[in-house]
This record gives sequence, C-alpha cells and structure tokens, in this order.
Amino acid sequence: MIRRHVQKICVPFEYPVYFTKDIFSPENPDFKEAICRSEPNRRHRLFVVLDQGIVDAWPKLAADIERYVQHHRKSLELAAQPVIVPGGEQVKSSPETIQRLHRLLHELRFDRQSFVVIIGGGAVQDMAGFAAATVHRGLRVVRVPTTVLSQNDSGVGVKNGINAFGIKNFLGTFAPPFAVLSDVRFLDTLSTRDRIAGMAEAVKVALIRDDQFFRWLGEHAEQLASFEPEATGRMVQKGAELHMEHTATSGDPFEFGAARPLDFGHWAAHKLETMTGYSLRHGEAVAIGMALDTRYSVEAGLLEPRACEDICRLMERLGLRLWDDALLTVGNDGRLKVLGGLADFREHLGGELTVTLLERIGRGVEVHEIHEDLVVRSIQWLRRTRNIR
Repeated sequence: MIRRHVQKICVPFEYPVYFTKDIFSPENPDFKEAICRSEPNRRHRLFVVLDQGIVDAWPKLAADIERYVQHHRKSLELAAQPVIVPGGEQVKSSPETIQRLHRLLHELRFDRQSFVVIIGGGAVQDMAGFAAATVHRGLRVVRVPTTVLSQNDSGVGVKNGINAFGIKNFLGTFAPPFAVLSDVRFLDTLSTRDRIAGMAEAVKVALIRDDQFFRWLGEHAEQLASFEPEATGRMVQKGAELHMEHTATSGDPFEFGAARPLDFGHWAAHKLETMTGYSLRHGEAVAIGMALDTRYSVEAGLLEPRACEDICRLMERLGLRLWDDALLTVGNDGRLKVLGGLADFREHLGGELTVTLLERIGRGVEVHEIHEDLVVRSIQWLRRTRNIR
C-alpha cells in the first residue's frame, strides 16, 4: 500500500512593468494594453482606489481616469466612481478602510477576472493590495505606484499587508500584480521630504546587489538631491530593475525560507516606525536602519570602516538623516526598545533570525545572530557622528 504521495505544484507568474509618462492621456496605450493584453476582445471591469495624497496634489486625476476609460470604452469599464482612501502608513492600521473596500467589492459583485487598480504610495498599495488578495482568494491587481519609494521598490514586488497588534505587516499575502505602471509624472506631486525618503530603497538595493549602481548614485547625488528629472527617472528605473531581478532570481520570492536580503536595514526600521507612531517615513526609518546595520557590520569585523563612511556620507548627500532620538528609548526592562525589532523580525521570518549585513558595497552576507552589545556600540557611534540637526 502506498502511504505517502508527494504533491508538487509549479505555478509560473509573469507581469509586465511599464516605465511610462502620462498614462491617463487617451493617446497613451500603456494602461489599456496592461489591462487587455491577455484578453484583447473583452470589456474589462475596473475598480479604482486613489490615495488621498495624490488626489490633493492632482485634483483632476479622477476626471482624467474617467475620460481615459470613456475613450477606450470598448475595452474598459469603470464599475464605480474611483474610491479615495487616506494615504500614509496609518492607513495600514485602519481595519475600517479594509472593511470598506471589501464591502464595495462585494456590492459590485467583483469576480476574479475583474481588476482593482491601485493608484498611490506604498502604504496604499500594501493595504488595497491586501484587500484585493483576500476577495475570492485574489482579484487581479494593477499597481500604479506614485512615490519614489513605491516605484523603485514595493510597487514592483509581490508582497502586500497591513499592520496589526503593534507589528508592521503582521497580516498580509504574497500576491503578484497583474501589471505595474510606473509613471514618472506622479513624482512631480511629491513633497521634498517624500522624494528624499524614497531614495533610501535605491541605496539599499545598490548596497546589497550592485556596487556600480552605488557609484552611480554617488556621482549623481547632487542631481538626485535637487530632483533633476533625468537622474531621478534613471534611479527609479534601475532600482526597480534590481528589485525585480532579485525577486526573480533569488529562488525564494515568497520567502518560504528565513532570508530576506531585500530587507537590509529593516529590522530596526520597522521598529522605529512603530515606536514613533509612524512620524518617521518608511524610507527615513530604513536610512537609519541601514546606517545602524552598516556600522554593525564594521563592529562585527565584516566591513571596512572607510566603506561605512562612504555609505553614510552618500545618504547624507541625498538628504537622508541617519539619526533619531527614538534609538535611545529604553523599555521597562532596561533594554533599548529598538532591540525588540530583532524579536519581531525573527517571528516574521519563521523562528530563525536571519539578518543581512555587508561585507562590501554591493555584497550582503547573512548572519543568524546579532550581538546586543555591538548594536549598542553602533548606536553610540551614530549618535556621536551622525546626529546632525
């Protein structure tokens, strides 16, 4: 009698990423092509979610979308007026917003061949993507990321999620999008602070994947800090390509294992975000987390001190601050609160701690133990050398 059978399922995923401009100009075919590429002869239903921040900066956006869909009405149909949701990290801690989207998708009788189009920053992409992924076990999602951070990182990836129980991304799914459209025009709507914060993820992927890209960032730091369009567009596209390359070639895009190299600097960043009530932008927290882990790499004997200085200096040239007083907050147990991020990270990974550190610029190395005394020394170094007001 056969008592054991091994079931193996291989499901390939493929989605296009468009780097474009003016996607809702009726003459631009990219949005229509992204929706219709698999079934060109069908009329496709759309449910559009808009980030309040982008609506405030682009008041005519909803009208532009409606005009575009009307122009392509043989292929596209709006199931309802675009729905506006709050932007920023707080929306990921709002069960009411998730419930609202679930209710609307139910009332509209959306099926798995319908499309949820998400236009906004990374937090709205995460939240609305989670809502779509949990309706009928997954609706088709088209992402239109509108920030530097989401265009070069989260918007082209396969993850979404919301915060719960005081833990960032405690609830979530792996759900590849149907398509991604990265429109450089949306970057013109951002505040200086958000543009600067978004560059942290480009630095991150350069540090762990591509030393030549790191050098390019250094050579163009002044243009990037002043948001020169050509340099900014190049940074966003290269950052996105490196993130996609890692997702496609790592062998573990859904993170079944314990390694998360694309989260370099994130164990502290996620904790700092929650500790500050999300007053720190994600990119701002990531910059501090990277500086901390970079210095830790030096303290652990993995990285040359000169490389650490080069890395910190580049981030500062881009306008990123590498210190926040929250790093010094002490809990009731007498330990620095930020150290709790290690336990959160370990749980998120499945029990074994795996943190990516640096052995040189462009090459990460995984470690399974972080020594608290070295973290404390690294924080002291940051306070002494990077606490620049």
